Amino acid sequence: MGTQQLQEANLPVGYVAKRSDVKVSTLHFYETKGLIRSWRNNGNQRRYKPDVLRRIAVIKAAQRMGVTLEEIKETLNTLPDSRTPNKHDWEKLSKQWQVQLDEKIAYMQRLRDRVDGCIGCGCLSMSSCPLYNPDDILGASNSGAVLLEHD
Repeated sequence: MGTQQLQEANLPVGYVAKRSDVKVSTLHFYETKGLIRSWRNNGNQRRYKPDVLRRIAVIKAAQRMGVTLEEIKETLNTLPDSRTPNKHDWEKLSKQWQVQLDEKIAYMQRLRDRVDGCIGCGCLSMSSCPLYNPDDILGASNSGAVLLEHD
């Protein structure tokens, strides 16, 4: 890393945690997951570049939308040189996540519409469902809430 990059990486972990409203342990966790990056100064203390604040804001916004950390990491990894998303990048990232959110919404709507009869058969809470799973035919080859996973 060049001298200029070292000078830019001067935000201490406590400042970043306070400014981004996350715990220090959360920053360490994000770092172990490859979502953010820090450097060590001469005293072996973590230091962050200022753009980490925007990157954390993107992570928090995506999490609030129901996007998993793994999905966030995969999407951020599509950016060149692991850069922090800019406005144009955010438009592309959010479109990718909109598709995932639409799928989750459709799943939740199926759950809502079927929850009054049963939880989707194959859930092991009953041996058979006379409406959707007579004689537990789904249990022979599947487990869990089988019908909720499919349209």
